[in-house]
Amino acid sequence: MAARVKPRPAWFPRALAIACALGALGACSPARPPVEFHADGRPPLLSDWHVLDVTGRRLVTNDGVVPYDLNTPLFTDYAHKLRTIWMPKGVSAAYSATDTFDFPVGTIISKTFYYPLPAPASRSPTAVARGYDVAHDYGPSGIDLDHVRLVETRLLVRRADGWAAFPYVWNAAQTDAVLARTGDVIPLELVAADGAREAFNYVVPDESQCASCHARDWVTRAIAPIGPKARHINRDFHYAGGARNQLAELARVGYLAGAPAPADAPRNAVWNDAKQPLDARARAYLDINCGHCHNAKGAANTTALSLDIATPEDRHLGICKPPVAAGRGTGDHFFDIVPGKPDDSILPFRMESAEPGVMMPELGRSTVHREGLELIRAWIAARQGTCSGTG
Repeated sequence: MAARVKPRPAWFPRALAIACALGALGACSPARPPVEFHADGRPPLLSDWHVLDVTGRRLVTNDGVVPYDLNTPLFTDYAHKLRTIWMPKGVSAAYSATDTFDFPVGTIISKTFYYPLPAPASRSPTAVARGYDVAHDYGPSGIDLDHVRLVETRLLVRRADGWAAFPYVWNAAQTDAVLARTGDVIPLELVAADGAREAFNYVVPDESQCASCHARDWVTRAIAPIGPKARHINRDFHYAGGARNQLAELARVGYLAGAPAPADAPRNAVWNDAKQPLDARARAYLDINCGHCHNAKGAANTTALSLDIATPEDRHLGICKPPVAAGRGTGDHFFDIVPGKPDDSILPFRMESAEPGVMMPELGRSTVHREGLELIRAWIAARQGTCSGTG
């Protein structure tokens, strides 16, 4: 005889919906396997980790996967980005006021790059350059794949012997991403608000290029995350239950230990918020886009140019500092920064180029960030002083 199934009460569907909205950082999917940490090897598919999944034409985060954003993000060809952190139960990262948090073994940090589409359901490679790193692209129900094209997802995984980097490229069907150890080149097109089009090649870095940017100490070559520092993530994020400070949220879920109240933690400026001081916005932009290489221990330490937020505003920052090596990258200019004269300064000259061997940063972009360039030019133009040898 067939077993009798007890009917669900009338309130059950609504209660389930509420539980999904409150309890999940992505979509509610009881059948989805949990996040899987791989202690070794190179899993061939992004789905092998179960950090992110495609469910019902939406990219969703798994249980325990916490999204976050940066006050001022790294520019990557106007791509939008979804950043997440996951940790095993019972462990947490140790807070630092200045450096990347000390994440425990088992941590998985993801960054997914994508572009909004020009029309619903379009799979055209065209991307609308409406800005980037827009928090409202992601919500409690994930990212709607009828309105975006996923390009790549990069994982940084904390294993027993240190961090490992894994670049994954999304397939044409937008159902999964495949490991691309040697990188990839994807033809895309940016469309400006006035309709102007710019074709470019989106470059997915290979594993060695990931390591070159993420090497915190160029002597040991040990890599580490760049974004998860107090000054970058001390801001609000719109979670399923409303807007909350990210440092406080990471502490609440047990992912961060030793953090002070957000008001007592450092906070970088938002680069495009005109209400904030020009100097603070420019320094924040240089910190995230250049400071991970241009610092005392970074890959560009031989240049004697330091661009992280702690650098004093003197020759170390490039003010009236001649380049260490001459060449095409100088544009025949004499100093990295000439106060009041952006046209005579090497820094904006290199930012304005997309030519290999000239452009800075050397990796991570194929287009010019025009708005960021305007910010740095305005910052230099507003500076007072003169350099010997200039008119």
